[in-house]
Amino acid sequence: MQKKMGEAVARVARRVNDTVENQGDSLDLAECKLMTFPVGIYKAMRSVAGGIHRITLANNELKALAGRFVTTFSQLRELNLEGNYLHRLPEEVRSLLHLRAINLSRNRFRHFPEPLAAVGTLETVELEENEIADVPLELLAAMRSLRRLNLRANPLRAELRALARPLVPFELLVSPEGPQPAP
Repeated sequence: MQKKMGEAVARVARRVNDTVENQGDSLDLAECKLMTFPVGIYKAMRSVAGGIHRITLANNELKALAGRFVTTFSQLRELNLEGNYLHRLPEEVRSLLHLRAINLSRNRFRHFPEPLAAVGTLETVELEENEIADVPLELLAAMRSLRRLNLRANPLRAELRALARPLVPFELLVSPEGPQPAP
């Protein structure tokens, strides 16, 4: 077990160093067994954080995202948090003025993450395979840039399915009605 943890730490360090040394615009920490975003990364990436436009933290074990993450990487355009244990987003997400796409599929959201409604540049929201039964249609309808919302494999209320399509001016993806197969 310690060997695997050591390998995961080394993988994170390598990827962060590659991004810093190459002045990259993306950071890929997918499948690194992260339970939290390592505090040391903020300091290590201080010189390039403003130039990071894409971060992937997919398939880790994150239970929360700190406000500091959002304020540090304020220029994000794409954020992939698929396959974690998240159930909410920090309010600071509202300050991501350039965010165009966020993937929150396969997490633990029970409600649409309302801070996303304040992100005026957001075009794509992936929320497939969460536990969402209801979404605030009035907030969604006000999201001017939104082009696609994926809510497949969520236990959405039947009334919501019927009401949503005519009310929202974007592509709304939902699963067919009826029982869904267990994953």
